[in-house]
Amino acid sequence: MGTVTRPLILTLNEGSSSIKFALFAAEQGVPEIAADSVETGTDDGALFDRIHAVMAGGTLATIGHRIVHGGPALAKPVVIDAAVLAQLHAATAFAPLHNPAALALIAAAAKRHPGVPQVACFDTGFHASLPDIAAVLPIPRSLRAQGVRRYGFHGLSCQSIVHQLGGEVPERLIIAHLGNGASVTAVRAGQSVDTSMGLTPSAGVVMGTRAGDLDPGFLLYLMREHGLDATAIEDVIDRQSGMLGISGISGDLRLLRASSSPDAALAIAMFCRSVAKQVAGMAVVLGGVDLLVFTGGIGEHDPGVREQITAELTGAGLSPFDVAILPSRENEQMARGARALLAAVPAK
Repeated sequence: MGTVTRPLILTLNEGSSSIKFALFAAEQGVPEIAADSVETGTDDGALFDRIHAVMAGGTLATIGHRIVHGGPALAKPVVIDAAVLAQLHAATAFAPLHNPAALALIAAAAKRHPGVPQVACFDTGFHASLPDIAAVLPIPRSLRAQGVRRYGFHGLSCQSIVHQLGGEVPERLIIAHLGNGASVTAVRAGQSVDTSMGLTPSAGVVMGTRAGDLDPGFLLYLMREHGLDATAIEDVIDRQSGMLGISGISGDLRLLRASSSPDAALAIAMFCRSVAKQVAGMAVVLGGVDLLVFTGGIGEHDPGVREQITAELTGAGLSPFDVAILPSRENEQMARGARALLAAVPAK
């Protein structure tokens, strides 16, 4: 008898510090067969060798990729072809920190597994329902016509939270996805109605190395007084700022917790305050809050952050509301999107 193989979905999730991958059965249901991660920057060959080591008699039916930004036209999961690749390359203008790495991973997967269809799953997709009052930027109409708007991110994470809640999704839900990148999203009856990130993933709350919302005059100051160009400014706001910039130590909250430096304590306090302010703002959008969900690496694993944020909210009179801690299951959400596309394609 020959070896029995089963069709698998591979999901690849490139983050700022690691590439997470998972394998799922291609059949209905979403049983995770295996999951692991490697450090960002790991050689592509070593990454796929690690994946193959855990495939256990399976064969790839499709490969799903988390894409941070699909630009103005791409929101729903889509099979990657030449036209889609062109749109993803164009969208790097909106996510220069994330999209190039994802495109490189798509190319590496195509080289290692030629002929296996690849699917793009977008972090902006969940926020496609944003009403104009949340999506439109207060800028000239001519720029808005070029796709310059608030998109929102961490959508796959938010979708996974809504899926986990199932029939228990409250009318007024706020999701705080807190990790090296962080955002807060207002969800009404399962639909995103506002979110803290905007045109790019650099906006919103204070993050590990990203500044979050800044006075635009600061960017002009860097240009006029320091002669910085766009690349240098991008490096300042995305890689040198946030909790790293405040503390001068690290953007990793675990290292800041271990430090006795007053600046480390300030960085943590500013992070928590910025999240609490965004949650309070989303409560205004929703007319209150029924459930606040913490997710992401910090949201799930740092009780001190959760306690400080909820204490500030209750101290401001925003209560009562329920609090839950749920895992961010982005890979599982990607597998659902890839499986739906597979089901829609007639068998050859």
